[in-house]
Amino acid sequence: MSWRSSFRCSKFRHVFGKPATKEHSYDGVPITRSVHDNHYCSANPCFIAVVTECAGGGSFLVLPIHHTGRVDPQHPRVCGHSGRVLDVKWNPFDDHCIASCSEDCTVKIWDIPLCGVQQNLTKARKTLIGHSRRVGLIEWHPTAENLLLSSAYDYKVLLWDVSQVDAVIRYPVRVVLMPVHHRYPSETLLLSVSFNSDGSRLAVSSKDRRVRVLDPRTGKILQVSSSKSHRASKVLYIGGLKMLLSTGSSPWNHRQIVLWDPDDLSEPLYEEDLDGSAGVLFPFYDPDTHMLYLAGKGDGNIRYYELSAEKPYISFLTEYRSLLPQKGFGVMPKRGLDVSACEVFRFYRLIAVKDLVEPLSMIVPRKESGIFQEDLYPMTAGNQAAMTAQEWLSGINRDPVLISLKPETRVANPYPETPAEKGLVRKLSNLRFQIGPAVGAVTGTNLELMEEVKRNLIPIFSVFQLLQAFYRQQDEIRGLQEQLNQKDVST
Repeated sequence: MSWRSSFRCSKFRHVFGKPATKEHSYDGVPITRSVHDNHYCSANPCFIAVVTECAGGGSFLVLPIHHTGRVDPQHPRVCGHSGRVLDVKWNPFDDHCIASCSEDCTVKIWDIPLCGVQQNLTKARKTLIGHSRRVGLIEWHPTAENLLLSSAYDYKVLLWDVSQVDAVIRYPVRVVLMPVHHRYPSETLLLSVSFNSDGSRLAVSSKDRRVRVLDPRTGKILQVSSSKSHRASKVLYIGGLKMLLSTGSSPWNHRQIVLWDPDDLSEPLYEEDLDGSAGVLFPFYDPDTHMLYLAGKGDGNIRYYELSAEKPYISFLTEYRSLLPQKGFGVMPKRGLDVSACEVFRFYRLIAVKDLVEPLSMIVPRKESGIFQEDLYPMTAGNQAAMTAQEWLSGINRDPVLISLKPETRVANPYPETPAEKGLVRKLSNLRFQIGPAVGAVTGTNLELMEEVKRNLIPIFSVFQLLQAFYRQQDEIRGLQEQLNQKDVST
């Protein structure tokens, strides 16, 4: 009989969570009091967005990612919804475009200026009107640009192409699920959604607490779970391992995680009961390291596991513990991590009891942490779309465009370039319109500068050079204003 050790060797067994100090957190953020089981936060390498509490309507806060410390209570917000905002999601292919859904039955697409929100933003670029009740979930397509999925409490699941020229879009490009003959089946009221890596399949968990796999183009249900021992709340595609993971509860109300074969949901591959807490478990998966993170709403801890394609499929590593309960979470894309510090994952924990958004970095300890660790950072999905919305709707499937996280490394796109819907001119125009009185009340020079940039400088300068020229002009305007004010005081 051969001896086999129960200890599993893993390079991630010593991963630890490193919370940011209060100076490097976002303090004074009035986090929403909504009871929906959503993340309420979204992050990218440029900005972080947090759904906030406000009286009359709904709003969310957008801060530059390095704008840490105490947040001004009067900081401008994105406040164009007439009802409470339920979730926000950044466009994975445009760091200045964000989608929001609300109790006012609409989904809105916002353009965030390059310099951030300098005054309250009330006018959205696109408004999607197709639901008759509050919209609870939104999700961007992982490989096709400008495709957005929305799910509402009117039992409809719609797919939108936000590249349409109309400011108000009333008709989706696909109706994935909807009521039939005034019947409202519980499977069309979704609790969570997850695309697979190429966006050809959609996994959902519904009000009847079952897991389903759909074809998002046609809405056809391909698989339905039949296990009576698991009541699913959240579902997540495990990219690269051809598995599905769902979190929920057992018949004894113990929190539970279950692994499934997406091609056969008749029986689960793996089940594990965790604890008897009542908070919803949010799963997060890193396909580059095959690490799974489980964070409970209302908990202070985050568990992490390593997944594999062989039995027992899942191995517990360790957990991060905190005394402060978390209400929601944001996750930084891999391209925004600090590779020099061996950071493999980053959460943004919403701590409502402290009005605090706390960055939490998952670090792999290495002796030489200042150099690039190639085994920790394989090629990963980047911020470039693999195809257009029309190509995907016609039946084409493509894997994500991969990039290297190694500094100063560029990888060629294997697919043809997709035409960008908006370019530098529109971003600069947004920058112009978002300049507030604090920057300079004299706007004529600003307009002349922006027009000159559009006519002459765009073919020559990069974005950063354009911004430098713009801010240099603002400094000159500010200096002239100070001289005029001094003359007025002296006279």
